[in-house]
Amino acid sequence: MDINFEDREFLSIAIRTAEENISDGGGPFGAVIVSDGRVIARAGNRVVTGHDPTAHAEVMAIRMASSALQTHDLSNCVIYTSCEPCPMCLGAIYWAGISRIVYASDRYMAAEAGFDDNRIYTELSLATGKRSIVMDQGLKHEGDSVLKKWEDFPDKVPY
Repeated sequence: MDINFEDREFLSIAIRTAEENISDGGGPFGAVIVSDGRVIARAGNRVVTGHDPTAHAEVMAIRMASSALQTHDLSNCVIYTSCEPCPMCLGAIYWAGISRIVYASDRYMAAEAGFDDNRIYTELSLATGKRSIVMDQGLKHEGDSVLKKWEDFPDKVPY
């Protein structure tokens, strides 16, 4: 797929962020969030340095953009990433409402570099009982009652 000049510029920033992040002790991933043609957030992967397995570049950039824009709704934004987002990051992108992702490298190259995102993609396609992580359900009625309260809560802010 061919991308336009503006996309190339922002994607280059994400790639440079990934390169710089390696030198700073982080992982080889970078993300940039853009709104109305300007960079709102720029972040690298900080999993090891931050002792946080969720500190992927995309998640960090989403946190920064949400804070900068004072909203959880980033539907007017585009995210540029140095690599195809992992399932966690893709989920965060969906939750943020971001409607477009532009990425450079893909999950298969990430796997060659030691990041097996594709394993998680495969696991997610399996039925709950067939996944490598054991999932047990209990107190369903109690859990359901909280969600029913939320349904009826008059001051809720949908997300």
